[in-house]
Amino acid sequence: MYPLLFRSLLSRLDPEFAHHLGALVIRAAGVGLVASLVRPTTAADPSLRVRALGLTFDSPFGVAAGFDKNVTMVSGLGALGFGHVEVGTVTSLPQPGNPKPRLFRLVADRAVINRMGFNNEGAQVAARRLTRLRSARRRPVIGVNIGKSRAVAVEDATTDYVRSARLLAPLADYLVVNVSSPNTPGLRGLQAVETLRPLLTAVLEAAGATPLLVKIAPDLADDEVGDISRLAVDVGLAGLIATNTTIGRGGLRTPAATVEAAGAGGLSGAPLKARALEVLDLVRAAVPDDFVVISAGGVDTAADVRERLAHGATLVQGYTAFLYRGPLWARQINRGLVARR
Repeated sequence: MYPLLFRSLLSRLDPEFAHHLGALVIRAAGVGLVASLVRPTTAADPSLRVRALGLTFDSPFGVAAGFDKNVTMVSGLGALGFGHVEVGTVTSLPQPGNPKPRLFRLVADRAVINRMGFNNEGAQVAARRLTRLRSARRRPVIGVNIGKSRAVAVEDATTDYVRSARLLAPLADYLVVNVSSPNTPGLRGLQAVETLRPLLTAVLEAAGATPLLVKIAPDLADDEVGDISRLAVDVGLAGLIATNTTIGRGGLRTPAATVEAAGAGGLSGAPLKARALEVLDLVRAAVPDDFVVISAGGVDTAADVRERLAHGATLVQGYTAFLYRGPLWARQINRGLVARR
């Protein structure tokens, strides 16, 4: 029913407006009587629990950063069956992001191009909402993804990340350093090992006891993936997330003119699947067996999640397919995982 609804109505709406409408439904799913009715139909089977980062995840499948930028949908997403929710990207300073339109569907490819630009209400607002969530009786594992404020110069990025980490790490179940979004000028340059090492070392100290991970881009060369993976282990991170969106546009079914009209931004969804799996293999080959690796990019079905787990992912994240699968997506994934056990 949802795919038909998407084709007939939601696909005609501006993608960002449609996301805001969907957010209202998701928030409702996590509140009071609605949550008590939804949870029994969406809860993951206990056999899917995963122990990682010193935490218990009800399912290996969670929501990637970017979906809940302002920490407003965590309870609803948990009620819908996601084992963890990575909120953000949060910046130390509030910022509106890039000019609209900045989100574009490529329906033929089950993909999205976005150049949101870390639009969020800032770390102070996120901290207040996380404080309330920590007292919630039932909630998923909450990761907090932090990025550089656009108003802060690249050479001052470490100070900016540390400011966010000190405020948000005590309220997060795990913390993620995002240096891989293509939509903040200069950000991806921070992935260079000589720049990344001091940044991660400083944020790790600021994070204290909260597990710290780093999120990398799929557009890195294979040797760069290996170098960053080994660096993450060397500085003492708890894990790594692979991957963010891609700036590539190869192999798309959508007409080239439509893709060109969408303009710059990160491509996510099904076209990223092959490279995300390659990067997962590269990361896993470079790190110890007990190092946490979260795989994201091109995940759509339970078979996709099983494949990532079989290739060594500790946990798996999705985002773009939510647009095409609808609110019962996590339930579909979790039931599919149990059915093939």
